[in-house]
Amino acid sequence: MEPSVITEFTPWASLAGGVLIGLSALAVMVLFGRIAGISGITTGAIMNASSDWLWRIVFIVGLVAAPVVLKLFNLEFLGEGTSYPSTVSSNYVGMALAGLLVGVGTVFGSGCTSGHGVCGLGRLSARSLVAVVSFMLSAAITVAVIRHVL
Repeated sequence: MEPSVITEFTPWASLAGGVLIGLSALAVMVLFGRIAGISGITTGAIMNASSDWLWRIVFIVGLVAAPVVLKLFNLEFLGEGTSYPSTVSSNYVGMALAGLLVGVGTVFGSGCTSGHGVCGLGRLSARSLVAVVSFMLSAAITVAVIRHVL
């Protein structure tokens, strides 16, 4: 098992990240009339060769590129003096399995954390509230089992 990593308290970076997530969700809604759910954006980019393919690809590239740029240039964010150590697991099989399970969950839940959590709750959707409570409980149970049982 990998050693625990204590996460630093970074309120300004967290606030800025939350604002950027909200602005990106708003931009996708205003510009394209779509919910900024990552699973829906990804599915549309992979499965559909429709007219809105390009913005989906650009959105996904931006999601991948931002942390890569931070890591490559070891950038500090908002002057907090925080470099970004790698806290990503080296257990690639486990990560692949986790990704597969998340994908299956988004199919059964008809959306993902960004679609339900950011956009759905922002629209006061009761269905999204149930989905968010469900996946937060599942996440808490998963972490408890992995950290304290396995």
